[in-house]
Amino acid sequence: MAHGASVAQGYPQRPPPETCPCLALGDGGKSLRQSLQEHGLLQHYLKQHPYNPATKYFTTSASAEPLQNYMDVSMYFGTISIGSPGQDFTVIFDTGSSNLWVPSVYCSSPACTNHNRFNPADSSTFIGTNDSVEIAYGTGSMTGILGYDTVTVADIEVLNQIFGLAETEPGDFFYYVPFDGILGLAFPSIASSGATPVFDNMMKEGLVAQDLFSVYLTQPVGSVTPFALQLLFLGVQPLVPCPGASPCAPLPSVSIGGQIIACSAGCQAIVDTGTSLLAVPNSALNNLLNAFGASSNGQVSCEAVSSLPDVVFYLNGQGFPVPPSAYVLQNDGYCSLAFQGMNIPTESGELWILGDVFIREYYVIFNRANNMVGLSPLP
Repeated sequence: MAHGASVAQGYPQRPPPETCPCLALGDGGKSLRQSLQEHGLLQHYLKQHPYNPATKYFTTSASAEPLQNYMDVSMYFGTISIGSPGQDFTVIFDTGSSNLWVPSVYCSSPACTNHNRFNPADSSTFIGTNDSVEIAYGTGSMTGILGYDTVTVADIEVLNQIFGLAETEPGDFFYYVPFDGILGLAFPSIASSGATPVFDNMMKEGLVAQDLFSVYLTQPVGSVTPFALQLLFLGVQPLVPCPGASPCAPLPSVSIGGQIIACSAGCQAIVDTGTSLLAVPNSALNNLLNAFGASSNGQVSCEAVSSLPDVVFYLNGQGFPVPPSAYVLQNDGYCSLAFQGMNIPTESGELWILGDVFIREYYVIFNRANNMVGLSPLP
């Protein structure tokens, strides 16, 4: 969330399906790692694309959105339409970035040619501009132009929504992913080229009953619902500003088996649907590996997984456990921890990114009206 935001534990009630403009998200099935392995490109890809999973939270001349963090976990994506008549695209819904962009017919990169491409000539409501957009990725970059058109998300029509029409998508990454583009749900302050995010226009145009949206991820199907939900907040705690005004909350401690293993002096946490794993400071990663008896590359014995303890994240005085069934990834008979290291200090402690591994355990409300994040355990 933004500066001065709050975090709270709540118990949201989902509305009946007939009143819910819910958007079902597909699960890509295979992770990107599996797809690259099948094509014999994994080792080359890893050598060519080192990255920092927190790069996108920093304001630069080009908003950075590293996507290599989709490597190990199945990707969640949903369908939106752009234009009149609508042209369909599958997009990742990312609470850690703010731009909407899709490939366009102006793009001849291999990553564009095997995905859906937007054609402005086929839309009677498209308005072009001469403004450019560039978004840097840990795997390359996307460049293009900005335009305006009607965007439909879960039967909600947003008129004159600004979005990026990709003209180049260099590199191999986007060629193999099952989605076409990205729909950012974060704050305008980290949007590239000053573009207004889709949900901000929903709020401005009065298209949602309340200024909040929820995220409920399951495997293999999930949903993102950009509309009003009933939510009882049980407490409020101020947030401390984080890099780029990202959705951030104080993380007083992280424990395993009742023992604090990280953040004894306080850290910062970001709840981010655009990060698949749990991204943690490098020093904390070493503590986690030792606590789980894992190898230096995070591998653990598959036979020992059932006996591993929960990892408990403390937010707003409440513990939010993540069980080993969530934080251990199993692939081809091997088991590895769903943690990745990084080193991003903030003024109020080291940064942790609570990605989809964490989010799948909870029902999450992003309340923009009050700048709060609500978390409720799933039944």
